[in-house]
Amino acid sequence: MSRCDLSDDIGQSEDSPEQVLTASTWLRKKGTGIRAWMVVDTMGKAHVVEAGKHAIMRRTGLPARDLRILDPILSYPSTILGRERAIVINLEHVKAIITAHEVLLLNLRDPSVTPFIEELQRCLLSHHHASKHQEGNGDGSNGKNLYELDIPHESRVSENRDESSKVEGKRDIENQDGSAVLPFEFVALEACLEAACSCLETEARTLDQEANSALDKLTSTISTLNLDRVRHIKSRLVAITGRVQKVRDELENLLDDEEDMAEMYLTEKLVHQNLEDSSDSSMNEIDEMVDEASQSDMHDRMMPPEISLQTGGCSNVYKGGHNPDNPGGNRTSTSHSGGNKNLDVKELEMVLESYFVQIDGTLNKLTTLREYVDDTEDYINIMLDDKQNHLLQMGVMLSTATLVLSSFVVVAGIMGMNIRIELFEDQVLGPKKFMWTIGGSTAGSIFLYVFAIALYKRKRLLEW
Repeated sequence: MSRCDLSDDIGQSEDSPEQVLTASTWLRKKGTGIRAWMVVDTMGKAHVVEAGKHAIMRRTGLPARDLRILDPILSYPSTILGRERAIVINLEHVKAIITAHEVLLLNLRDPSVTPFIEELQRCLLSHHHASKHQEGNGDGSNGKNLYELDIPHESRVSENRDESSKVEGKRDIENQDGSAVLPFEFVALEACLEAACSCLETEARTLDQEANSALDKLTSTISTLNLDRVRHIKSRLVAITGRVQKVRDELENLLDDEEDMAEMYLTEKLVHQNLEDSSDSSMNEIDEMVDEASQSDMHDRMMPPEISLQTGGCSNVYKGGHNPDNPGGNRTSTSHSGGNKNLDVKELEMVLESYFVQIDGTLNKLTTLREYVDDTEDYINIMLDDKQNHLLQMGVMLSTATLVLSSFVVVAGIMGMNIRIELFEDQVLGPKKFMWTIGGSTAGSIFLYVFAIALYKRKRLLEW
């Protein structure tokens, strides 16, 4: 890959290398926002250029606000914009500008962009070979590139009509298997959508595997480590669901708006524009030839002023030429006006619908995973509530036992006082009465405890 400098007017200047280097250094010092762009042409060849914002705006015809969408520093949601001369794509790691004859890629330092560039080159090369193969089999283009932009401006009206018939037939080119060959911008757009949707689907599949393993472990063993793993997985799930939802919403909004889809037919609009320019040029040449012929004819048949005023003079000449009241002279350009509004958007609609179904399936998978996480959380909460109920029941039983033992302690406290009672005075019956007192207190405590537990069960305070 070669590197060149297209910043502002430096790349097109014919100054010496020292002057170009000095100007480039001055622009870098001024901070004009020069970035490295990967440019991929129709044949899949890629090279890196360094260009500033204004150079890219002149090259693609985009306003500055559309270039801000591709700024890696700024955080913009997933966006697909169709403009007059370019398509702006900001999907995940794919930040690209698609024109009718090249693709400009940003964010080259991202490791995930390298596989996408290789896949894009492969798709564009296959598309180029398919287009050349079909053109070489006799589609009437005489081996010309399907998206060649050098349409001669000196062609005549008859040649323009033949060329317009060829253009109308370009959209009917088919592969050997019967599938239609898409325009260049749709092939590049499909590669961008494939990269973004595949990346999201891979992340969703990986997250699904990790989540199932972590949730199973948490279900079997409730621990702090397992709970922390599930918490991280849930955070990732929320983040990736939001990203997938944004891409799905963007595709859905684009499918609902046929005018936006019609704006993405860049090759068709460019060909129609060139045909209009060539037809206008040829009509101007015809008008000039008619004017010259009429002037020479008038010069040969000079008439007196009074006769020319009565007969109308050269007014009849304008009837055969470019008369403002006769719109026939603009018929060719009028037939191509509003071409992008009357386009059949079925081709683009089929491309977008396929990836809309894919991203919708990814979203459904994430939704199912979210429901599984919620169900597991409910199950864990139920288990924790059950354990908490057991702990509460154990607390009730221990509290009751403490209360019963406290009554027994009262008896022992009374008997431990230094007071004179008959139980301590009788040396013969004293020990026997003491044992009856201890036994009666123990039996009474046990009876009270059993009675309290039975009462709790009757009141449904304890369940086993």
